[in-house]
Formats: sequence, structure tokens, C-alpha cells
Amino acid sequence: MSRVPRGGPEEIACDICIVGGGSAGLSVASAASQLGASTVLIERGAMGGDCLNSGCVPSKSLIAAALHAQMARRGRDFGVTAGKPKVDFAKVHDHIHSVIATIAPHDSVERFEGLGVRVISQSARFIDKDTMEAGLHRIRARRFVIATGSRAVAPPIPGLADVKYLTNETIFDLTELPDHLLIIGGGPIGLEMAQAFVRLGSKVTVLDRSTILPKDEPEAAEIARQCLIAEGVDLLEHAELAKIGKTASGLVIEAKIDGKSKTVTGSHILVAAGRAPVTEGLELEKAGIKAGNSGIEVDAGLKTSNRRVFAIGDVATGPQFTHVASYHAGIVVRNALFWLPSKVDYSALPWVTYLDPEIAHVGLTEKAAREAGGSVEVISLPYAENDRAQTERRTEGMIKLVLGSRGKILGATLVGPHAGESISLWGLAISKRLPLSAIAGMIMPYPTLSEISKRAAGAYYTPRLFSDRVRMVVRFVQRWLP
Repeated sequence: MSRVPRGGPEEIACDICIVGGGSAGLSVASAASQLGASTVLIERGAMGGDCLNSGCVPSKSLIAAALHAQMARRGRDFGVTAGKPKVDFAKVHDHIHSVIATIAPHDSVERFEGLGVRVISQSARFIDKDTMEAGLHRIRARRFVIATGSRAVAPPIPGLADVKYLTNETIFDLTELPDHLLIIGGGPIGLEMAQAFVRLGSKVTVLDRSTILPKDEPEAAEIARQCLIAEGVDLLEHAELAKIGKTASGLVIEAKIDGKSKTVTGSHILVAAGRAPVTEGLELEKAGIKAGNSGIEVDAGLKTSNRRVFAIGDVATGPQFTHVASYHAGIVVRNALFWLPSKVDYSALPWVTYLDPEIAHVGLTEKAAREAGGSVEVISLPYAENDRAQTERRTEGMIKLVLGSRGKILGATLVGPHAGESISLWGLAISKRLPLSAIAGMIMPYPTLSEISKRAAGAYYTPRLFSDRVRMVVRFVQRWLP
């Protein structure tokens, strides 16, 4: 696999070389090596990538801690008084990092070397169309996979570069609770952090230049809006940020909201205003690989303009989710190792915003379905009609189904506790083209929150079943029954 010429870099030849040790890259490396392909993995930073070290794992660990604080407040609704929760934020920090440490061995260099992967801890760059350099190593591979992920980007706000601000890469290193956290960005990351920190005892203000959660159904975003406001988050939407600076009392943001000037002062600023693909230093042009601001250009099979090279995960153009990265890995394994034509299909792509209540979606939104043309019917039910939601006093959610001709399932949105656990049912139905009757006819345990899906599916058939025509048929049949 390799040789070391005298006085030169180590020459390595392999079947597949992966750049990036995050979710996407590790999935390809693990599968490729275990399938018998000689595999090289290059990672210049921490194994596990953003998801393990500064994304999904730490954020959900923080959210879990915040939920325990909120449960103490909610107890009085059930006749259980626990009092105001006392938060030791240093221990919250320790909880977050203990979870990371527990999962880290699964993504470690040692584990992957044990699987037969050659791991190189260096930065990588292309030197031609089929060769990369990483430190003192020169790698020639039959196939390359770029899986370098994405990073938080700072919007061009005057003064931002002159103050110390947080991103998802630094906020989980805090050991003291922010007094007043100012969050720039009302997307999923910003709102998840807003709710978590306000529950743990911070004052929180969110500023967004548009409206929160613009990709979700408006009804879902409105439920999130009202829940966040009720918990004490100050939401400032349609905010044009003019300037950021420092004062004796902390950090200050000057903004215009609906044409009126507003100044907000806080102790910390978190920037959660979008992400950008990580491509710097790769020297993609030397390999003939086209890339833009939204990532490396790929076709439906995830190949770049250099047919030897694939790009997957956040660095490729397309949706940015950890589960998409894992999905991409499977596409590449089939294409690169088995020469089986495999293409991405996002028609049943789910996403979840881990607020409380959670917002989960799959398929088309109502707006996207109507823009696509054709028949569109919407079924919507509140969680207040679900008995389990009533027992838990969690009735602020809803389900919304977007249906096409003859009840074809086009999309679904769930807002409620553990909605992310229930949305997979609708993803399966869309991907396998199941009829709505398959959901309506399921036997679901009672009482469960998941019953809302069965009830929504049944609601489509209710007006059709209890129609004058059906009643006439029933009366006719009854006359002839013995």
C-alpha cells in the first residue's frame, strides 16, 4: 500500500482516500475497509467532526439538561412542587463533555486503525487529479471522497469582528452560565440554544433579519414562537443589525426593527446565522473540481466534476444534516466500491428542530406542494385531541398532512413532544409510496402520542365514509341481510 522513497514523501496507493473524519467520512471509511478496500482517512482535527465535538451531541446534551430544569418548574401543574431549579452550570458543562467522551472511542483513530484504515492526522491538498498530499504523505487513490463538513459563518455586521463572540464550536466550552445571551439567527441552532439557556437561567434575546424557522410550516413556526415567548425568550424578528460594540456593561447590538432603532445589551453573543462548506486549503482547482459558496458541485451520484472524486455531507451542495451525511456515505459505497448506479433522493428527507415541543417534518410543505401544481389537500389536527397529550398536559402541538390526488402522501409535519421519533413513520410511507389507508388502518397502542398520526390519516376518510352515498349503500345492504 505504501513505500518511502529516500529523501521524499511516503508514497501511498489505495482504493479509496477520504478527507474528513466526521459522520460522512467515517461512515465511508468504516464500510470501505470492512468490505476489503484499501482505505486511507485524512483528518486534520478531532475525529468525529462537528456532530460529535461541537454539534449534535453537545447540543442535545445541553438540551437534555435544560429539560430537567424545566420539568422542575412544570411539576406544580401535576400537584408536585419542586421549587425553582438550582443550576450548577459547571456540572452541566461536565455532563456535556462526559457524553462526548463516552461516544468518542467509537470515532477514534484507534478504532479505525483496528478496522484496517490508514489514518493520517494532517491537512490534505490535491496536487493533481488523482493525487493528494498530507504532510509527508503522497496518496494516489482510485477514488477520493471529500467530506470536510461545514463551519459557522459570521455575517458582515460592522463591529462583530472586534468583539469576542461564540459559535457552536465554542459555546459548549463555557463553564459559567451567561447572564444575558444575545443570539444572532433564528434558525434551528439559534432557537435550540435560546430555549436551553433560558431554561437554565440565562436571559436570552434572539435577533433575526427575517422570521424564525422560515423553512418550516408557518403553523409550526408559530407554535414555536409562542412557546419560546412564554418561557421568556425575547424574539426580535425582522431585525436589521446595524452595529455591534462593547460598553462598560457588556456587548451591545444596535438594530432597526420595522424602521425603529433598538439597542440590546448582553453579556455574550452567539452567532448562529448559517454555515459554509470547508474547502480552504484543499486546492480543488488542481484536481479540476468545481465549487461555489454553497459547496462542491456534485451530480445525483455525488460525483464532482472530477469523476474520480466524490463530495458528501455538508461540503457538498445540498441539505446539511448529519443523517444526510450518513445517507451520502451509503450512496458513495455503492457507486465507488460496487459500481452500482445509485442516486440521491430527498423526497422523503426528514428534519427535526429539537425545541420543546419538537418540530419534525418530511416531504413537501404545503407551500412547496402548491407551487408544484396538482391537487393539494391539507389535514390538520391539534394535539389537544390526543389523550396521551392531555395526560401529560402537552397539548400545544399539532400534526399537518399535505396530500395529493386520491390521498397520496406528499408531506407531514409534527409539532409535539418527541415528534422526531414519530416522523419516521411518514418518511417510510412517502419513500415506499404507501397509501394513506395503511396508516389509517394501523393498530396503535393506546394511549400514545403516535396515535395522532393514525387519527390524522383517518380524518381524510371521514367525510368520504360518512357521506350520503355510503349511507345509501349501507341501507340497501341492510335490507338484504338475513
